[in-house]
Amino acid sequence: MQFLKHMNNTAIFKSAIVTSVIALTALSGANAQVSTTESVAATVNEEMISTFDVTQRIRLVLLTSGGRIPESAYPQLQRKVLQDLIDERLKLQEAADFEFDVDSSEIEQELGSIASSVRSTVPQLEQQLLAQGIAPSTLRDQIKARLVWQRLVAARYRNRIRVNEDEVDSVLDRLKSDSRKEQYLISEICLPIEDDTSKDEIFNGGMQIISQMRNGVPFDALARQFSYCTSSANGGDRGWTTLGELDPELSTVIEQLNEGSVSIPTAHEGMMYIFAVRSKRAPAVQGEKSYQVAYAGAPLSVGRQTAEQAFAKLKQTNACENDGLSIDLGKDIGVSVLPPMPASAMKETFRAPVDGLERGEVSGVLETERGYHAILLCDRDDGLGLPPRQAIEDKLFSEELELVARRYLRDIKRDSTIEVRVGTNNNSQDNS
Repeated sequence: MQFLKHMNNTAIFKSAIVTSVIALTALSGANAQVSTTESVAATVNEEMISTFDVTQRIRLVLLTSGGRIPESAYPQLQRKVLQDLIDERLKLQEAADFEFDVDSSEIEQELGSIASSVRSTVPQLEQQLLAQGIAPSTLRDQIKARLVWQRLVAARYRNRIRVNEDEVDSVLDRLKSDSRKEQYLISEICLPIEDDTSKDEIFNGGMQIISQMRNGVPFDALARQFSYCTSSANGGDRGWTTLGELDPELSTVIEQLNEGSVSIPTAHEGMMYIFAVRSKRAPAVQGEKSYQVAYAGAPLSVGRQTAEQAFAKLKQTNACENDGLSIDLGKDIGVSVLPPMPASAMKETFRAPVDGLERGEVSGVLETERGYHAILLCDRDDGLGLPPRQAIEDKLFSEELELVARRYLRDIKRDSTIEVRVGTNNNSQDNS
């Protein structure tokens, strides 16, 4: 009979990973050696995670944090590291069941990007890791688990997610409404809630993180190590945000914070959020309108009637999608998507017709001494500094895919056998 021992189990959360961890996390410097002493920290469907795996990952976290995680935060960091390793093992096992993998060259490419970001080469990065007692395979394993999971989730669920026009319109309407309101420079920490029974424990974990902030640990250091939002890579930075970009429940939390304040943990749609308002600024001043258009042109030699018939199909070309034309408008008739441009940059012949279009509409035939022309309005910015529709659609899609990924992993956990041994003196509890 299978049993599942969740990471949010009270006994596990109270257990410290004590087997040689404190000694190893000191990061003694250039003379540190990679220890090979290990025992079983946890098993995931009978596959072992060793204490060596745990200490290696802790070393990596401490190194990437620049030493800004205090010793008092080690127990919480240790629990987070073990939970991450269990999640990664489950993801890799699920991918293996579907015979889904990534090529080693993709992992090396990602490793190269990481090295480049710190102005280093892969060999130099590996030497830096070894100097701190970290096996380079620790970082490669982490990269592989992330890439495999992203590709697996996308392959299985991407085609099932649809962002409709009404959803994008709703976000745009909210952003327009808030464009004249105060803007907030926000950082966030997100902690996943497995189920309703774990909500109090996750809240308490969030309060422990806030306690670390009060003891002087920077928000960004804690976000990088503990947050599950994609913003964690940037220290939790969401950038300048209007309240319309957030769900109403979360925007209410932000609105009540003073500059420099941090919120208490707030549960919302499977996540516990901690927000920090770093700064506020006055509403943006409305600027000049700008447009993104698909332009079609034809020489006078084709005749007005032929041009008119061809331009009537301009919308069917899907030119605004920028994926190549789905249909050909005919000989000598060209179509191109122009980058966003202000109205003042357009010739007067086109300025008024474009301004009168709604998104997705095509102008009538515009005749000049050089030929026939038509314009399909792909997107517009009324000078409020709003993101384009495609950016909003991409964001909504990513959020939905991330939500699906969390549910997917939760379901995998429920069907798995997970036993945490470190710190429990091998007194396992079986949950059938």
